Amino acid sequence: MVIPVILSGGAGSRLWPISREAHPKPFMKLADGQTLLQKTFLRAAQLADVAEIMTITNREYYFKSKDEYEQTKLTNKAITTSFLLEPFARNTAPAIAFAALKATIAYSDEAILLVLAADHLIQDYSTFNKAYSDAVELAKAGKLVTFGITPTSPETGYGYIECGKAINDKNGYEVIRFAEKPNAETAQQYISTGRYLWNSGMFCFKASTLLEQLKEHAPELYQHALKCWEISTAKTNSCNSVIELNKESFDALEDISIDYALMEKSKDIAVIASKFDWDDIGSWDAVGRLVESDQHGNSVIGEAILVDVSNTFIQGEDRIIAAVGVSNLIIIDTPDALLVADRNRSQDVKHVVQRLKSMAHESYKVHRTVQRPWGSYTVLEEGEKFKMKRIIVKPQASLSLQMHHHRSEHWVVVSGSAKVVNGDKEILLNTNESTFIPAGHRHRLENPGVIELVLIEVQTGEYLGEDDIVRFEDKYGRA
Repeated sequence: MVIPVILSGGAGSRLWPISREAHPKPFMKLADGQTLLQKTFLRAAQLADVAEIMTITNREYYFKSKDEYEQTKLTNKAITTSFLLEPFARNTAPAIAFAALKATIAYSDEAILLVLAADHLIQDYSTFNKAYSDAVELAKAGKLVTFGITPTSPETGYGYIECGKAINDKNGYEVIRFAEKPNAETAQQYISTGRYLWNSGMFCFKASTLLEQLKEHAPELYQHALKCWEISTAKTNSCNSVIELNKESFDALEDISIDYALMEKSKDIAVIASKFDWDDIGSWDAVGRLVESDQHGNSVIGEAILVDVSNTFIQGEDRIIAAVGVSNLIIIDTPDALLVADRNRSQDVKHVVQRLKSMAHESYKVHRTVQRPWGSYTVLEEGEKFKMKRIIVKPQASLSLQMHHHRSEHWVVVSGSAKVVNGDKEILLNTNESTFIPAGHRHRLENPGVIELVLIEVQTGEYLGEDDIVRFEDKYGRA
């Protein structure tokens, strides 16, 4: 029994303004319309001996992740999907420990975990599947297996693994050491020796082996994880498809990667020298390389007019982008933010996000269109004491029963029908009908129909922040 475990939590600050805190890198669509998370899910689903795919993610990303999986319309085989929901980020070591605890209880000590990052791109399924099979054989023998990628260049953005002697005839090697991201000169030295592989951050091992090794090399982390697991599953079946990890006990866990906590300490490490195409899509330059370029090295997603432009990547959404007489640029246009960067400095986009955070500018966190479990809303315009939104509610979905202290709201139905609780009244609104909700009134918006409900919301008041909300009831567990 093999259980792919998808770790989905990276913010991807170098891919701003598409990737943001509330809409991180795994949800970013590539040129073919699929997200990185969907691609990872489909890659896991096509492997042999897989009956369950486990996803570990933040609680805030659960409904979006579930929607992403459903949109793949996977019908070729019956695969169970399960989720472990973290209250906040604690790096890969705690996440993998919880996956191993769940696997041993739901299946057995012999269950094998294949740990995958949600934001990696691998398109060569055939070669990936061969490396997977080789890794499973070593995992059955009690090894903690990592996947090393055969380098194609002296990359400074990746960590490296130094290989020792061969373990078998299936591209398995002992690991001499893990090396941090090097400078250019050191990376070139690594490549020249022929002994180094890129560290992909993917792993394969028996659940029992992982837990035994954590007991030995990271006993405090193991004990805290075990305590959190027992508290989190005390009131539910531990094999449930969705388990929320207890916030208070989760807070005691060390924020540490599996590399630091275990892989660099254990003597039972093996690496599979892998030759499948692999990219962690760590920058806009990497995204640009995925798109077919013209004779001048330009690649475009969206609509653009280029005059005397070379080696430039452009991505736009709702409007045409024109560029004249420029070269070596990254241009990313969204409805509320524009990025223009030197292509050679695409790694430095993360500094923009740091600056926005220090300014408390909300564009580091959310897009103008924000996804919610019930649908989405788009901020159309805002100013002093007013804000206008376009709200879309899925069929049979509803917002929470809620109240605002500082703002009133006026709802106008554009299409569909709305079932509205407004104070003590319950009313049904159709197209071109409206209602006014004073501050302090309990209210709820529901779509009772079979098509999307679209309405315009006009907010007025002294304070219009999204945190001015008191939830009394909520079908999505947010009250």
